[in-house]
Amino acid sequence: NLDYEIDGVVYKVNDLDSQNMIGFQTRSPRWAVAHKFPSEQVQTRIRSIDIQIGRTGVLTPVARLDPVLIGGVLVSNATLHNEDEIIRKDIRVNDYVYIQRAGDVIPKVISVISEKRKKSNVKFKYPTNCPDCGSIAIRKENEAVTRCVAGLSCPSQVVERLKHFVSRNAFDIEGFGGRNIQSFYKLGLITNPVEIFTLEERNKKENLKLSNIEGWGEKSLLNLFYNINLRREIAFDKFLFSLGIPQVGRNTAALLAKYFKTINNLPNINKDNNLSKDMLSEIKLIDGIGETIIKDIENFFSDSVNINIIKGLLAEIKIINFTNAKIKKSPMKDKIIVFTGALVTMTREEAKNHASFLGAKVTNNISKKTDFLILGKDAGSKYDKARKLNITIITEEDYRKIIES
Repeated sequence: NLDYEIDGVVYKVNDLDSQNMIGFQTRSPRWAVAHKFPSEQVQTRIRSIDIQIGRTGVLTPVARLDPVLIGGVLVSNATLHNEDEIIRKDIRVNDYVYIQRAGDVIPKVISVISEKRKKSNVKFKYPTNCPDCGSIAIRKENEAVTRCVAGLSCPSQVVERLKHFVSRNAFDIEGFGGRNIQSFYKLGLITNPVEIFTLEERNKKENLKLSNIEGWGEKSLLNLFYNINLRREIAFDKFLFSLGIPQVGRNTAALLAKYFKTINNLPNINKDNNLSKDMLSEIKLIDGIGETIIKDIENFFSDSVNINIIKGLLAEIKIINFTNAKIKKSPMKDKIIVFTGALVTMTREEAKNHASFLGAKVTNNISKKTDFLILGKDAGSKYDKARKLNITIITEEDYRKIIES
């Protein structure tokens, strides 16, 4: 009955105490739910299917469309996700399709209008080589994506990693968006993150004549150098995120920052801290980090190119060590704790959030390094193992007393 158009509503628990008790998931609150109205669907034609290469080498197919208006927005591109999606929907060039904006934001192909298909529309052949660098593109078993294996030898991957490095949740360098990164890379001025921070000095010493580049005058360059210099100090977790380690998003970067604490503790950064099986085993214990992430971390820190970039950055920037600023003193601070059994007075997620606030590290498995086991109802093998290792066992009631104190 509203006098204006809306795309949905949000239902909320209307009590702040209840909201705090119910808590949050990684990306959304548990105490609210969105009710989106059905998205508008329109017809258009697929002109071509292009392949884009992401920063981790993933080949993503994108449909180029006859421009069409959806919900007041002119749409000319739509992601097709991966090879399986193209096969499942049997999407071909020159097909007429229904599209909508998923969540009223991202354009998506819903289905092919088969009765409008011409016999000349042939099935799309997914590339076995990178369209940019020509290297082999492979699809590993049990993975939905195809990747270019060239890594930092692939220009597209280098550019995408640089874009990620300067993005808002990483170094957040204002005025250095995707187009400028791409332009500077093509001119050979920035080929890795270190060269972003040496650009001003190189411009002076090597007379790069940056002001002669179209769109860059003396004033805009001064603003760029100023914005770069503003970002010569960064929090450890944001730095880890900026590196573009596959599967390491903001939350995982924060977990790793909490584990390593300082840049010097990262694998292979100094001679005394090599990437060992013991280190990988410890990282594996961190709650929220699984086997596939461990493998990506191992691969990243075993690559000498990545290590040299980190060392190069250390000469240009200051990284602020991880500290738990929420609380200065707590019996849980810097302790490794494990939960077992069903908790009665709080959810497991709520209990973990309290532990994090108190400065503890939450892991999944019992080991000799575990300091406390928090005991719930119907505990299993973790309880038996903790007793054998003489680990301090705390009941849920006593844990709640620690929180309340």
